[in-house]
Amino acid sequence: MKKLPLIFMSLVLGLLVGCSSSSASQKTKQYSGSHELTGLASWYGSKFHGKLTASGEKYNMRAYTAAHKSLPFGTVVRVINTDNNKSVDVKINDRGPFVSGRVIDLSQRAFAQIGDASKGVVPIRIEVLDDSNTFRYKH
Repeated sequence: MKKLPLIFMSLVLGLLVGCSSSSASQKTKQYSGSHELTGLASWYGSKFHGKLTASGEKYNMRAYTAAHKSLPFGTVVRVINTDNNKSVDVKINDRGPFVSGRVIDLSQRAFAQIGDASKGVVPIRIEVLDDSNTFRYKH
């Protein structure tokens, strides 16, 4: 008789876990198929420091932010250097890069976490971590 409550609780817990998937995870799956998530990462620094980004936020070269051509503003991604497996988590708050072959522009601080800034670019893979706080900037 004691097994029945245990089985019942296991069933309820299983149902709750199965029903807890949110629309954010569905959006993440969509991003994986419709956005470029592998290629080269570059960085931008002091020339743009303090200027407005495409999202309306001021660019801070010491913050963990990035520019991507199509991911929604506010999306948090993990950028992984495929040469050394170092990674950094950044928030998308700008558009770019506008150089052929590049997928993401990282802030200077974020790039320093995964690569040597003197080399300029590193091969990367992007994983979408959190897309629950995305927004559109309205001018």
